[in-house]
Amino acid sequence: MKRFALALIVAASMMSDANAQGLKLPALSPTTKITQDFSTSTIELSYSRPSVRGRKIFGDVVPYNTIWRTGANSATRIKFGEDVTIGGVPVKAGDYALYTIPGEKEWEVILNKGIGNWGAMGYSTADDIARFKVPSKKAGETVSSFTMGLNDITFNTANLDIAWENTEVTIPIKADNQARLTADIDKAINNPSIPYFQAASYYYETNQNLDKAYEYVNKAVEENPKAFYMWHLKAKIAQKTGRKADAIAAANKSIELTKGTPNEGEYQRNNQKVIDAANKM
Repeated sequence: MKRFALALIVAASMMSDANAQGLKLPALSPTTKITQDFSTSTIELSYSRPSVRGRKIFGDVVPYNTIWRTGANSATRIKFGEDVTIGGVPVKAGDYALYTIPGEKEWEVILNKGIGNWGAMGYSTADDIARFKVPSKKAGETVSSFTMGLNDITFNTANLDIAWENTEVTIPIKADNQARLTADIDKAINNPSIPYFQAASYYYETNQNLDKAYEYVNKAVEENPKAFYMWHLKAKIAQKTGRKADAIAAANKSIELTKGTPNEGEYQRNNQKVIDAANKM
C-alpha cells in the first residue's frame, strides 16, 4: 500500500512538472469550432471529436436510448445568431447545449440551456428548450472521427449533419427570414445609397417578387452601365419573367462588356445559356 501511495505521489509530481514546463500532448478527442455564415447572421458549433479506435460505438460505447453529450468532454454547443426553426421547432437566437438520445432507427435531439455542463453531468430536462426526433441511417462509409457539419446551405435553410462510425443523421434548420428581409429591402431602397443590384439578386435567387427584381436590376444597370455582371443578372431575370427580347439584348451587352477581360470566357458561356433559353420561349 505504501509503495502504491508513493507511486501516486511520484506520478502526480511528474504531471505537475510537465504542466509547469508547458507540455502539450495530443488530445484523444480534439475540440473543433465552426462558424458558418447563415441567413443574415451565423451558426456556431463547438464540440469534441472522439474516434472509433477499434470500438463498437452505437449500442455500446454510446448506449441506445440514453442521453448523450453528442461528442466528448464538455457538452456540445450550438449558437444561433437569429431566430430559427430547427427540426420543425421554433428556437430563439442564443447559445445552447446540444444533446441527443441515439436510437437504432431515430435520434431524439435536445437543445438545452446547460452550456456549462461537463458532458451529460448537470443535464436537466427543466432546462430543455426544444426536443424533436430525426431518422438515422447507415453512413455510406465508416466515419472514424465523430463529425458535425453545416451543409446544403441556401438563403434560409441548412442541414446540420452528424456522422460517426456507420451512422449519420441530418437535422434541418430554417431561418424564417423572407418577410423580414423583404421589409429590410424596402427600407434600404429608400436610403441614399440604394442597393438595387443586391435586392434584385436576392429576389432572383429566391424566386420571389421577380417584377420588382426586374425593376431594380434596370435601375442598377442605369447607374452602372459598364457592370457586365449586372447586365447578366438583367438577362437572367428578363428570361425568367418572359421578356425574350430584353433577355437576349442584356445577355449580348454583358458579352460585349467582357471582351478582352479575364471574365470573357465564363460570361460568354453563361450569357449564351440565357440566349438559348430565351430563344425557346
